[in-house]
Amino acid sequence: MERDEAIALLDEYVHNQNLVRHMLAVEAAMEDYAERLGENPSEWALAGLLHDFDWEIHPTLEEHPQEGAPILRERGVPEGIVTCILSHAEHTGVPRETTMQRALYACDEITGLITAVALVRPSRSILDVKLKSIRKKWRDKRFAANVNREDIAKGAEALGVELWDHIENVLHSMKSIAPELGMTGESSPDTG
Repeated sequence: MERDEAIALLDEYVHNQNLVRHMLAVEAAMEDYAERLGENPSEWALAGLLHDFDWEIHPTLEEHPQEGAPILRERGVPEGIVTCILSHAEHTGVPRETTMQRALYACDEITGLITAVALVRPSRSILDVKLKSIRKKWRDKRFAANVNREDIAKGAEALGVELWDHIENVLHSMKSIAPELGMTGESSPDTG
């Protein structure tokens, strides 16, 4: 599956723009990690882009992502990517055996915290976010309370990257696609 086919799949199944932006953020982080680690950037990026494509049609842990896997297979997504997507959720029981699988788990949750930090800035721009701002918000458990900080720490450890280096890596990846994420600080139709 090529990226344009994956985008068409998202257009078909995902209507929440924030969810699309989350998947774009994870895609960017995965692609950057693949490049750092000498892996296949397009394969890793595709796993990041598609990992939550079925959340709107399967919004429970009993369904997501396992009920989306047959759709991905029908559309020609390689089995390695489908397995990677299945492994990003603890409840599926699919172990994280490859570096790509560990990277997807590591990159998924942290994008939510970084996004939340950007959106509380006066500029609402990810380009203004510094690592020290994320550190401060990390300690405030009430801030972005739905972001599982333990999963973020476990993911970085499983990937073999120091936690704050990992967060900085993902922040850098997200900054590189700030316009696609709608976080340049410029007014856009859905942010006012």
